[in-house]
Amino acid sequence: MDASIQITLPPVSSLSSSTLSFLNSEQDLSRARSYIDELQSQCFDLDRTLIDLNSRLHSTLLSYASFSDGIHLLFDDATSKLTDLRSFTCPPPLSSSLSPSDGQGRKEGILGEALPALAKEVARVETVRVYAETALKLDTLVGDIEDAVSSTMNRKLRKHSSTQSVEEMRLLAIERLGHSEDVLISVTETHPQWTSLVSAVDHRIDRALATLRPQAIADHRSLLGSLGWPPPLSTLTSSNLDSGKSAEVSNPLFTMQGLLKQQYCENFLALCHLQELQWRRKSRQLEGHNRKVALQQPLWAIEELVNPISIACQRHFSKWIDKPEFVFALVYKITRDYVDTMDELLQPLVDEARLVGYSCREEWISAMVTSLITYLAKEIFPKYVAELDGESVSGVQSKARFSWLHLVDLMIAFDKQIQSLVTHSGISLSLQDDGNLQKISSLSVFCDQPDWLDIWAEIELNDTLEKLKPEVDDERNWTAKIEGALLSGFESYKSPAVSSAFVRRLLLVVDRCRSLPNTFLRSRFLKMAGGSITQRYLDCLLLRCQEAEGLTALTDDNGLIKVANSVNAAHYFESVLKEWCEDTFFLELGFDHSKQLGIGINDNSGLAGRIDGPVGCVFDEEIKKLENFRKEWVERISVAVLRGFDARCREYMKNRRQWQEKGEESWTISKNLVGALDYLQGKMAVAEENLNRIDFVGAWRSLAAGVDHLLFNGLLMSMVKFHDAGVERLNCDMEILFGVFRAWCLRPEAFFPKTSDGLKLLTMREEQLRDTISGGGKRMKENGIIHLNVAEAEKIQNKRVFMS
Repeated sequence: MDASIQITLPPVSSLSSSTLSFLNSEQDLSRARSYIDELQSQCFDLDRTLIDLNSRLHSTLLSYASFSDGIHLLFDDATSKLTDLRSFTCPPPLSSSLSPSDGQGRKEGILGEALPALAKEVARVETVRVYAETALKLDTLVGDIEDAVSSTMNRKLRKHSSTQSVEEMRLLAIERLGHSEDVLISVTETHPQWTSLVSAVDHRIDRALATLRPQAIADHRSLLGSLGWPPPLSTLTSSNLDSGKSAEVSNPLFTMQGLLKQQYCENFLALCHLQELQWRRKSRQLEGHNRKVALQQPLWAIEELVNPISIACQRHFSKWIDKPEFVFALVYKITRDYVDTMDELLQPLVDEARLVGYSCREEWISAMVTSLITYLAKEIFPKYVAELDGESVSGVQSKARFSWLHLVDLMIAFDKQIQSLVTHSGISLSLQDDGNLQKISSLSVFCDQPDWLDIWAEIELNDTLEKLKPEVDDERNWTAKIEGALLSGFESYKSPAVSSAFVRRLLLVVDRCRSLPNTFLRSRFLKMAGGSITQRYLDCLLLRCQEAEGLTALTDDNGLIKVANSVNAAHYFESVLKEWCEDTFFLELGFDHSKQLGIGINDNSGLAGRIDGPVGCVFDEEIKKLENFRKEWVERISVAVLRGFDARCREYMKNRRQWQEKGEESWTISKNLVGALDYLQGKMAVAEENLNRIDFVGAWRSLAAGVDHLLFNGLLMSMVKFHDAGVERLNCDMEILFGVFRAWCLRPEAFFPKTSDGLKLLTMREEQLRDTISGGGKRMKENGIIHLNVAEAEKIQNKRVFMS
C-alpha cells in the first residue's frame, strides 16, 4: 500500500452499537459490496429524480416569467392609455387659445371613442390575466399528476417505499386529476374558445392516465392473487352440477381481514375513482353528441373479478363441449354464489366513489353472462354451424337440429334464472328495456351474429311444420270444429280443429321470440319463423279450396262445405292475429319492422311522412293475405251459386211471351223460376250452416248483387215487352225472390237496387211514367228512382205496353 495515502478512521466511541455489530460480523462484511451497489443504485435514482425536478422547476419558472412579462407589458400599455386619457380630460390652462366649444367637442370625442376602446382593452387585459392564471394553475396540477404517476412507476426501484405510500401517491394523482377536470369543465363552459389550452392539457393527462390506469389494474390483479382469487373450481364436476349440489367453497372476499382487506378496498376505490374521472372526461369531450353509448362501460373492478374466473372455467368447458347444460349450470352457480358479495361488500365502495347508475350486482351478473356469450360465440355455435353444413350435404339434419334447439332451450332457461337473480335483489332494473335485457341475456350472442338467428328461425320453422304435418294430414281435424274458444270471442267462426293446432304452434314460437333481448331480433325472428308458419297455413287452405273447385266447380255440397271450412279457418286465424296485434309487444315489433323497411316517420333518407297513420303490427302482411283469401273464396262461393241459379232460370229469361199474357190463377210464381229459387235457397242454406256468420253475410250480399245484375240485364234490358199482366207476374216473382233473402235481412229489395227501380217504373201509370222520364234525373229521384240513369229508364219505358 502507498504510504502517502492516509486513511483517517473515526474513533470507536463515536460509532453506534448497530455499526459495531455490523463491523464485527464477517458475514456482513462479505456482503458489503452488494450493499454498496444497492446504495449507489438508489443514490443514482434519487439524483436522476432530483435532476428531473430541477428541470421541471426551471421550465415552470421560465413559463411563469414569460407570463409575468406579458402581463407587465399589458399593464404598462393600460397605464399609458390611462395617462393619455387623463391629459385629454383635464381642463386646459387659462392661457389656452382653445374656445369653450372646441373643448366641449374634444370631450365628446373622447367619451365616444376613447372610453369604449379603453374598456375593450381593459377587458382584453383581464382575459389574458385569467388565461395566464388558469394556464399556470393547470400546469401546476398536471405537473403534480405527472410527478405522482412517476413516483408510482418507480416504486420497484425504491426498496424503502411501502405499498401504503404508493397507494397514497396514486390517490394524490387521482385527486389532482379530479381538480384539473373541474378546471377544464369550468373553462369549457365559460371560455369555449380556449380549445388549444384544453387540448394541450387533455393530451398531457391522457399520457398520465395511459400509465396510471394499467398500473392500478396490475396492482389490483396482484392483490386479488394474494387474496386467493379466483376461488378453486376443482370441486365442481359434471355429476354434482347435474344434481345441483357441490361442495361449499369459501369466498375470499368475505374471508379477507386486517391490512389485506384495507388494501383491497383502497385499491378497489381507486379504480372506481379512476373510472368516475374517465366518465367525467368523456362526458365533457362528447358534449353535444350521442353520449349514451360511448359512456356506458362495464365496471372495471368487477371485470377484474370475472376475468380470472372465466379463464379458470375454460378448463371445465373444454371437457363439456358436447354437454352444454353443464356449462350453463357452472356459470349460473358461480354467478349465484358470489352475487350477494357484490351488494354487501363492493356496492358501498362504488357509492362512495359516486359512480352514478352502477349496480355491482348487475355488473357482476352482466360480466358473467358476457363471458358465457364469448365462449358460446367462439366454441359452441361455430361447431353447431359446421355440423349443420355437414349434414346438409348428406341430407340428414335431425341430430344437428336437435342439438341446436336443445342449446336454445338451455339459453332461454338460463336467462330466466339470471333474470330472477336480478329481480330478487329488488334493484330498480327494467327488464323491458332492451339495453338492460341485452346485458344479462345469453341470447345476446345473436346480436353480433344475425345469420345464426336466421339459422335458428329456419330450424324452428322446420321443427314446427314437422310437428304440424300429422295434424294437417288428419282429415278429421278439417271437419271437427273447435270445442270451446282458444281465445275469447271466437266461438262463432266455426273453425276446424286444425286452425287451433296452428295457433298453438305459432304461440310457442312467439313465446320463444319473447326471450330475445331486443326488438330487432324479435321482429326478425318472428317474421322468418312466425310469418312462414302463417304462410304454410294459408297454403294448406288454398290447396284444399283449389281441390274442391277443381273437382266439382263447387256445384256439390261437399265442395261447398270444404271451401266454407277453409274460409272459417282463415277468418279464425286472422282474428287471432288481430287480437295479438293489439298487444304492446306486437306493436313494438311492428314499429321496428317498419324501421327496417325504411318507412319510419322520422326516416333520414328522405322518406319522412310516408306513414300517415299509426304504425301497424308485425303480422299486418299476413293478416292482409288471410283477409284477401277469405274475401276471394267467399266471392267464389257466391259466383258458384249464381252460376247454378243462372243455368236454372235460363228458360225463365228467354220466355218473352209470358210477359204479354195473363198467368194461371192457381200459380203465384212462374213455373220456370221455381227450380232456380229452390236451388238458390238450398245452396244458401248449406252455406249458412257451414260458413261463419260474418262471411255468410258477405256471401249472400254478393249473391244478391249478382242476381240483381243478372235479372236487370237479362230481363229488363232485353228485347221484351211488358203488358199489364206481365208486370203483375214479374212483381209476384220478385216478391218471392225477395222473400228468399228476407230470412237474412229486413228489406231485401235494397240489395236488388236496379231490379227494384226497374220494377217501380213498370208499375207506374202511363202519365206518371211519362212525367218521370221527361223530368230527367231530378224527377226520377223524386219518385224514388235513384239507381238508374235516364237512358236506362227510357229503355224500360219503351218496353212498357199500356192497354187502354
